[in-house]
Amino acid sequence: MNTASNPLLSGIRVLDLSRLLPGPFCTLYLAQLGAEVIKIEEPNGGDYTRTLSPEMFALVNRGKKSVTLDLRKPADVELFHRMVEQSDVVLESFRPGVMDKLGCGYEALKALNSRLVYAALTGYGQSGPYRDRPGHDMNYCGYAGVLDQIGSAGGPPAPSNFQIADLAGGALTCAIGILAAVIGAKASGQGSMVDVGMMDGTLALQVATLASMRTLGKAPVRGLDMLSGGLPNYAIYECADGKHLALGSLESKFFQRVCILAERPDLLKMPFAPGKAGDGLRQELVALFKSRTRDEWDALLAHEDSCASAILGPDEVLSNEQVQARGLVESVGGKPAFTMPIQFSTPRLQLDESPALGAHNQQVLAEFGLSRN
Repeated sequence: MNTASNPLLSGIRVLDLSRLLPGPFCTLYLAQLGAEVIKIEEPNGGDYTRTLSPEMFALVNRGKKSVTLDLRKPADVELFHRMVEQSDVVLESFRPGVMDKLGCGYEALKALNSRLVYAALTGYGQSGPYRDRPGHDMNYCGYAGVLDQIGSAGGPPAPSNFQIADLAGGALTCAIGILAAVIGAKASGQGSMVDVGMMDGTLALQVATLASMRTLGKAPVRGLDMLSGGLPNYAIYECADGKHLALGSLESKFFQRVCILAERPDLLKMPFAPGKAGDGLRQELVALFKSRTRDEWDALLAHEDSCASAILGPDEVLSNEQVQARGLVESVGGKPAFTMPIQFSTPRLQLDESPALGAHNQQVLAEFGLSRN
């Protein structure tokens, strides 16, 4: 499964009961770091993503083993308990209390393995008045104030095709919690509960918005904050071909370089300020960037100290020279997949394709010294 020697998380065994996107994405990172991830699935259908989005399932479940257990059956609960005794991490994403009813909650499993790290990744965490509410990425982003800040000035909130709460607020936050708890367990011999709410993790990402609130004494208006469209020198502009350029020249030295390269030194005399004070400069920039295509502007500015760059479509990203140079995309089964985005001095692990449902039943149970009667 792993072609690199001495992977960083070698010897760490993870039992992953999660489904859909956030939990499996979390354990994909652990698998890419060398952990053994055993995906525990219901025998009848398994992870919902197998049928809802087979390609997403294939992307986020690479390098894992699939074992089918029905935790509503005492015999399978017993098998799971025996597996827990020989594992380092359990990750689940059920609503609070579900695992307790199955006899597989934190307290029950901790009694079997004192060094166990038990991670619960849910929408709103294990406490609070929202703990039992269902939800998806949009709901968590809504309650965390993120959706309110995404969109154009004067327009409605805009949902993103990047699952901010599921992935950044949930999966990656949970991965950090698991790694910290595993390090602690290695040092002390005592595991811990990792309680991650996706709303919580998403709220913690609102650094720029909270900074504005601390400065202004009130929430910024959607599309008009300093980094969301308020400044004409930090904004998105349409080009002659209908494609767009990201002008990120926040510091004056970068904007000065843009003006010089564009042969428009007169723009430096105009204030690059938020609101109406910067409207004159914004109008000039709108006209300026419509005078050339996106790629012409990118060729002129991107290699200079300008902080200006083309806005690429997802299909263009896969062949982008920087992406290729960093090895961020690999072919799995003849289709593109993302690699671990962290560069280490050791080689990246090459993960197997995602497993068929129950593909590792006999192998894994045998490794644990178990069998079905």
